[in-house]
Amino acid sequence: MSIAADSAQNIAHVLTEALPYIRRFSGKTMVIKYGGNAMVEQALKDGFARDIVLMKLVGINPVVVHGGGPQIGDLLKRLGKATEFVQGMRVTDSETMDVVEMVLGGLVNKEIVNLLNRHGGSAVGLTGKDGDLIHARKLVLRRDAPELEAPEILDLGHVGEVDSIDPAVINMLVQGDFIPVVAPIGVGKDGFSYNINADLVAGKMAEVLQAEKLVLLTNTAGLLDEQGALIRQLEVARVNQLIAEGVIHGGMLPKIRCALEAVQSGVRAAHILDGRVEHAVLLDLFTDEGVGTLIRGR
Repeated sequence: MSIAADSAQNIAHVLTEALPYIRRFSGKTMVIKYGGNAMVEQALKDGFARDIVLMKLVGINPVVVHGGGPQIGDLLKRLGKATEFVQGMRVTDSETMDVVEMVLGGLVNKEIVNLLNRHGGSAVGLTGKDGDLIHARKLVLRRDAPELEAPEILDLGHVGEVDSIDPAVINMLVQGDFIPVVAPIGVGKDGFSYNINADLVAGKMAEVLQAEKLVLLTNTAGLLDEQGALIRQLEVARVNQLIAEGVIHGGMLPKIRCALEAVQSGVRAAHILDGRVEHAVLLDLFTDEGVGTLIRGR
């Protein structure tokens, strides 16, 4: 067999393997949290854009929620403004919040929109302020220590959490065959803007939209066990056990809790994927093997 014929057969195999998944997911909503290396390296950025556009073309409705922490940090550094972190979260005063809005709602959001459009999609960028999309509340952080008589309340400034999501504008865009691209900025009842963790926004968005899947792109292979081997599938009860045993810890813990909450609220499945793998989203959705860790809800 010639090299060309062999290559053609491989392509045909991939397409036939993907067909049942395309049929299964057509018309369904997928919420994808975009961040990490996939947002930095050009080949990964292009691969991600092609994946999302292809999903839309075969009848799936992708909704993208993105982060941008490194980009915020870079601009703050160039402006000569010091950054302080408490328990992994950026202390965000009013000046820092202005930078956050400029970077997330402007530079990063529009770069992703442009990337998707250049690869054949029709993307529209939003923040939580658009269409009254994300209602936020100020995040209250407590610190317990033996020397304290009562927990200390830590003020992180304009750092928030999701109070509620009104999906009307998202539904309107999806019905119009657009790809929504959402920056995780919400508005509180006090009228102030709040920076919200993108994983949390993606999880809540998936819950409200009753998405078929929540996909969280990370800079790891997925959830690893005590020996460092990839855990491919997990049921909800097993996730709780691994948290109790301390196997799930550190930066993976909030992602897993976000995924767990989503599947317990009606999302069919959540996926923790390695964004450093080119076309990770398509490999997970449209192949028998998949990549990363799958958490099943029902």
